[in-house]
Amino acid sequence: MEPTAKLSNSGTHSAPAWAVAIATVFGVGHIRPGPGTWGSLATVIVWALAAREIPGKWLFPATISAAAVVVIIGIPAATQVARSTGIKDPQFVVIDEVAGQLIALTGASFSWKSVLLGFILFRAFDIWKPPPVRQLERLPEGTGIVVDDVAAGVYALIIMHLLRHFGLLM
Repeated sequence: MEPTAKLSNSGTHSAPAWAVAIATVFGVGHIRPGPGTWGSLATVIVWALAAREIPGKWLFPATISAAAVVVIIGIPAATQVARSTGIKDPQFVVIDEVAGQLIALTGASFSWKSVLLGFILFRAFDIWKPPPVRQLERLPEGTGIVVDDVAAGVYALIIMHLLRHFGLLM
């Protein structure tokens, strides 16, 4: 029998422990206020620590690979947690922020300015949700939870690379 973790006070709904751990990024999603911001910040910190150790030519493929893995495991984890709580997009599910933030940092240079800008841009697009980000939220279950943040990450990535292309960001 697979272990479960209760997510509601009713005691009738539970999600597998693996799904809760992944969806909440090992509890980061329970930090208040602003669990999404905490999820993004945790991602930036882990990315920055990893970026110090990964040779420059491998940082881009490593970041893309990490984002892909997070999306692949994040969608089913978010689905399990959303089903267990009956909440379409629980605030404490922050694996979507991890995916989007990693995408925003893809190809970023390892400098405090790039990392800070990637964080700010991703959070801005995640909160603002310009089209089609808002529409992607309507996709079913974990797909809608994760894919809208992927799109917000893509917007941040585009702005980061435009700024870098025009020499406004090192």
